[in-house]
Amino acid sequence: MSDPQSQITEQSQLTRIVTANRRTDVVMAGIGILVLAAATIMLAGVMIDLVSSGWARLGHADFYTNFPSRHPEKAGILSSMVGTSLVMLVTAVIAIPLGVAAGLYLEEYAAKNWLTDLIEINVSNLAGVPSIIYGLLALGLFVYGLDLGETVLTAGLTLALLILPVIIVATREAVRGIPSDLREAAYGLGADKWQAVRMYVLPAARPGILTGVIVGLARAIGEAAPVITIGALTFIAFLPPAPVQSEWPFINFEWLNSPFTVMPIQLFNWVSRPQAAFHVNAAATGVVLMGMTLAMNALAIFIRLRLRRVPR
Repeated sequence: MSDPQSQITEQSQLTRIVTANRRTDVVMAGIGILVLAAATIMLAGVMIDLVSSGWARLGHADFYTNFPSRHPEKAGILSSMVGTSLVMLVTAVIAIPLGVAAGLYLEEYAAKNWLTDLIEINVSNLAGVPSIIYGLLALGLFVYGLDLGETVLTAGLTLALLILPVIIVATREAVRGIPSDLREAAYGLGADKWQAVRMYVLPAARPGILTGVIVGLARAIGEAAPVITIGALTFIAFLPPAPVQSEWPFINFEWLNSPFTVMPIQLFNWVSRPQAAFHVNAAATGVVLMGMTLAMNALAIFIRLRLRRVPR
């Protein structure tokens, strides 16, 4: 039997350790709340300032239906909104399948050796590379090398390269978080490797993957440096051909080869003007752009919560 005095001493030490850990948890939680509150206050301040500055144009329908103009009271964001939507469509169609497939391969199929370790390090580093580097890469590869020109397709490919590392990393982390028991249970039921990944692992990892996808797209929608580098227009008074048409074959791909502009470039163009009325337009454009970004993040949260909901 152990000495009662030693038991009391050990219990006292455990109590002190638990108390110290709880105190540490409270301190870290307090720091996290302060950081979150500071970020929320700054974001709210930016939004309030933009809304108050651009309110004069936000309430006018012609701001959303007019093309850019030399006259600030007639200028609108129609061409930049359409261009942003088309570029983001190309970006999503290219980046999401490639990023998810690459993440699944690296995590589930690739051999664990020095080569995959090197790929992992490079992918993680690419996620932090400045966006202007991707613009220079796209300028040399897509515009001059493949002769794709300054088109919607080139912009989509450029932004897809930009967010591809983000999607790969998010996919790998989501798949890595799935317990190995799920895979073993699938193998026990007779599933092969691809069936286990497709039917069990991928659906379980879907919330994390979708969150990474939306975060990547939210980053791409606000980028101006890469698309400026590849030659996006700062003033455009026409729209690309519609992707959907009323005649056979009903789908049109001519818009991929059309010139374009996007909302960050339009905002930059108006901010650089000396007239105060153009600054009002820029503030209103910033509100619309941030609204689109927040909507994408809200969609990510909604999808994640829906997919994590356990059916009763």
